[in-house]
Amino acid sequence: MDDSAPQDVIARAHAHAEESFLAGSGPGGQNANKVATEVQLRVNVYALRLAPPVLERLRDQAGSKLTAAGDLIITARSHRTQEANRSEAREKLEAMLEAAHRAPKKRARSRVNRVGKTQRLKAKKARGDVKAKRGKVSRSDW
Repeated sequence: MDDSAPQDVIARAHAHAEESFLAGSGPGGQNANKVATEVQLRVNVYALRLAPPVLERLRDQAGSKLTAAGDLIITARSHRTQEANRSEAREKLEAMLEAAHRAPKKRARSRVNRVGKTQRLKAKKARGDVKAKRGKVSRSDW
């Protein structure tokens, strides 16, 4: 996949993003009570026209941040200023979309040679013998 695809999606996401500002908790002291610095970024993932596997990975990654209507809700409240929280929310969105575009690596099957197989089976047999000898001791064994 080329690098332009995630950039196009990120640009589309920024265009479709709706921001709302809340008086949230976090750093700022009395300032946090007075000024709406918490940012809530809302993007409809269906409007981004993502490929089905990318959309599926984004769904798995987003978890509870994705609503039933397909809105991805990202909040940022770790900074004192509205602008810093705004840029942090946008960075979170970009990181999430880039991660969804990265396909997971296929797992390579491990191959065991003949010697390894016989050693493993021998060890299993020995362990089974140890376990078979456990248990109650009958009078005839005395």
